[in-house]
Amino acid sequence: MILTLIFGLVPALLGSVLQSSGDDQVVRRVIVQDEVIFRIPIRPRISRPIEWIEHKGPKCVPANMLVGAMLSGPSSIDFVLRNRQRIRAVMDSDCPALDFYGSFYLQPDDDQICAKRETIRIRSGGSCRIQKFKTLVPQYKQANR
Repeated sequence: MILTLIFGLVPALLGSVLQSSGDDQVVRRVIVQDEVIFRIPIRPRISRPIEWIEHKGPKCVPANMLVGAMLSGPSSIDFVLRNRQRIRAVMDSDCPALDFYGSFYLQPDDDQICAKRETIRIRSGGSCRIQKFKTLVPQYKQANR
Protein backbone atom coordinates (compact mmCIF):
# COMPACT_ATOMS: atom_id res chain seq x y z
CA MET A 1 0.00 0.00 0.00
CA ILE A 2 2.78 2.45 0.87
CA LEU A 3 4.63 1.43 -2.29
CA THR A 4 1.62 2.22 -4.51
CA LEU A 5 1.21 5.57 -2.75
CA ILE A 6 4.84 6.48 -3.47
CA PHE A 7 4.55 5.42 -7.13
CA GLY A 8 1.36 7.48 -7.38
CA LEU A 9 3.11 10.63 -6.11
CA VAL A 10 6.20 10.39 -8.34
CA PRO A 11 4.38 11.43 -11.57
CA ALA A 12 2.67 14.31 -9.74
CA LEU A 13 5.99 15.57 -8.37
CA LEU A 14 7.71 15.27 -11.75
CA GLY A 15 4.80 17.05 -13.43
CA SER A 16 5.02 20.02 -11.07
CA VAL A 17 8.78 20.30 -11.54
CA LEU A 18 8.51 20.11 -15.34
CA GLN A 19 5.63 22.55 -15.39
CA SER A 20 7.49 25.20 -13.40
CA SER A 21 10.38 25.44 -15.88
CA GLY A 22 9.85 27.98 -18.67
CA ASP A 23 6.65 29.49 -17.25
CA ASP A 24 7.51 32.92 -18.65
CA GLN A 25 7.23 31.74 -22.26
CA VAL A 26 3.72 30.28 -22.11
CA VAL A 27 0.41 31.97 -22.83
CA ARG A 28 -1.48 31.98 -19.53
CA ARG A 29 -5.23 32.09 -19.08
CA VAL A 30 -6.48 33.71 -15.87
CA ILE A 31 -10.13 33.96 -14.82
CA VAL A 32 -10.94 36.90 -12.55
CA GLN A 33 -14.58 37.31 -11.51
CA ASP A 34 -15.93 35.49 -14.58
CA GLU A 35 -13.63 37.42 -16.98
CA VAL A 36 -10.96 35.65 -19.01
CA ILE A 37 -7.64 37.48 -19.39
CA PHE A 38 -4.71 36.13 -21.42
CA ARG A 39 -1.12 37.05 -20.49
CA ILE A 40 0.96 36.73 -23.66
CA PRO A 41 4.77 36.65 -23.44
CA ILE A 42 6.89 38.59 -25.93
CA ARG A 43 9.69 36.57 -27.49
CA PRO A 44 12.97 38.30 -28.27
CA ARG A 45 13.49 39.38 -31.85
CA ILE A 46 15.77 37.02 -33.76
CA SER A 47 17.28 38.24 -36.99
CA ARG A 48 16.96 35.56 -39.60
CA PRO A 49 17.22 35.80 -43.36
CA ILE A 50 13.41 35.66 -43.62
CA GLU A 51 11.12 38.36 -44.89
CA TRP A 52 7.47 38.10 -43.86
CA ILE A 53 5.03 38.89 -46.65
CA GLU A 54 1.62 40.18 -45.51
CA HIS A 55 -1.57 38.79 -46.99
CA LYS A 56 -5.20 39.37 -46.12
CA GLY A 57 -5.84 37.95 -42.68
CA PRO A 58 -8.79 36.57 -40.75
CA LYS A 59 -11.24 38.75 -38.88
CA CYS A 60 -10.85 36.64 -35.73
CA VAL A 61 -8.28 34.21 -34.31
CA PRO A 62 -9.20 31.41 -31.87
CA ALA A 63 -7.76 32.37 -28.47
CA ASN A 64 -6.67 28.82 -27.69
CA MET A 65 -4.37 28.86 -30.77
CA LEU A 66 -2.06 31.56 -29.33
CA VAL A 67 1.37 30.38 -28.23
CA GLY A 68 3.27 33.66 -28.06
CA ALA A 69 3.98 36.95 -29.74
CA MET A 70 6.81 39.03 -31.16
CA LEU A 71 7.08 42.77 -31.69
CA SER A 72 7.23 43.43 -35.42
CA GLY A 73 7.17 47.21 -35.57
CA PRO A 74 6.05 50.34 -33.77
CA SER A 75 2.35 49.60 -34.35
CA SER A 76 2.08 45.85 -34.87
CA ILE A 77 2.56 42.54 -33.06
CA ASP A 78 3.05 39.11 -34.64
CA PHE A 79 1.08 36.35 -32.94
CA VAL A 80 2.60 32.87 -33.13
CA LEU A 81 -0.06 30.16 -33.37
CA ARG A 82 0.02 26.48 -32.37
CA ASN A 83 0.21 25.40 -36.02
CA ARG A 84 3.39 27.56 -36.43
CA GLN A 85 1.52 30.11 -38.49
CA ARG A 86 2.02 33.83 -37.85
CA ILE A 87 -0.70 36.43 -37.78
CA ARG A 88 0.17 40.15 -37.60
CA ALA A 89 -2.09 42.33 -35.46
CA VAL A 90 -2.01 45.88 -36.81
CA MET A 91 -3.00 48.50 -34.23
CA ASP A 92 -5.18 51.59 -34.73
CA SER A 93 -3.46 54.67 -36.11
CA ASP A 94 -4.02 56.62 -32.88
CA CYS A 95 -2.07 54.03 -30.89
CA PRO A 96 1.24 55.27 -29.47
CA ALA A 97 4.41 53.31 -30.21
CA LEU A 98 4.19 49.95 -28.49
CA ASP A 99 6.39 49.56 -25.44
CA PHE A 100 5.82 45.99 -24.25
CA TYR A 101 8.83 45.00 -22.21
CA GLY A 102 7.86 41.46 -21.29
CA SER A 103 4.24 40.71 -22.00
CA PHE A 104 0.84 42.19 -22.67
CA TYR A 105 -2.73 41.29 -21.79
CA LEU A 106 -5.79 40.48 -23.89
CA GLN A 107 -9.30 40.21 -22.54
CA PRO A 108 -11.46 38.71 -25.32
CA ASP A 109 -15.25 38.84 -25.16
CA ASP A 110 -15.43 35.14 -26.06
CA ASP A 111 -13.12 32.37 -27.33
CA GLN A 112 -12.10 34.47 -30.34
CA ILE A 113 -9.71 37.43 -30.56
CA CYS A 114 -11.24 39.72 -33.16
CA ALA A 115 -10.03 42.81 -34.97
CA LYS A 116 -11.85 46.10 -34.28
CA ARG A 117 -13.06 44.62 -30.99
CA GLU A 118 -10.13 43.49 -28.80
CA THR A 119 -7.71 45.80 -27.02
CA ILE A 120 -4.14 44.96 -26.07
CA ARG A 121 -3.16 46.27 -22.62
CA ILE A 122 0.22 46.66 -20.97
CA ARG A 123 1.03 46.66 -17.26
CA SER A 124 1.78 50.39 -17.20
CA GLY A 125 -1.83 51.13 -18.17
CA GLY A 126 -1.53 51.82 -21.90
CA SER A 127 -3.78 50.13 -24.41
CA CYS A 128 -4.25 49.80 -28.18
CA ARG A 129 -7.14 48.39 -30.20
CA ILE A 130 -6.42 45.81 -32.89
CA GLN A 131 -7.44 47.31 -36.25
CA LYS A 132 -6.90 44.23 -38.46
CA PHE A 133 -5.06 40.94 -38.81
CA LYS A 134 -2.66 40.03 -41.63
CA THR A 135 -1.56 36.48 -42.43
CA LEU A 136 2.23 36.26 -42.72
CA VAL A 137 3.98 34.03 -45.25
CA PRO A 138 7.76 33.49 -44.90
CA GLN A 139 10.04 34.27 -47.81
CA TYR A 140 13.76 33.66 -47.55
CA LYS A 141 15.92 36.67 -48.40
CA GLN A 142 18.36 36.22 -51.25
CA ALA A 143 22.03 36.67 -50.35
CA ASN A 144 23.70 39.60 -52.12
CA ARG A 145 26.25 38.41 -54.61
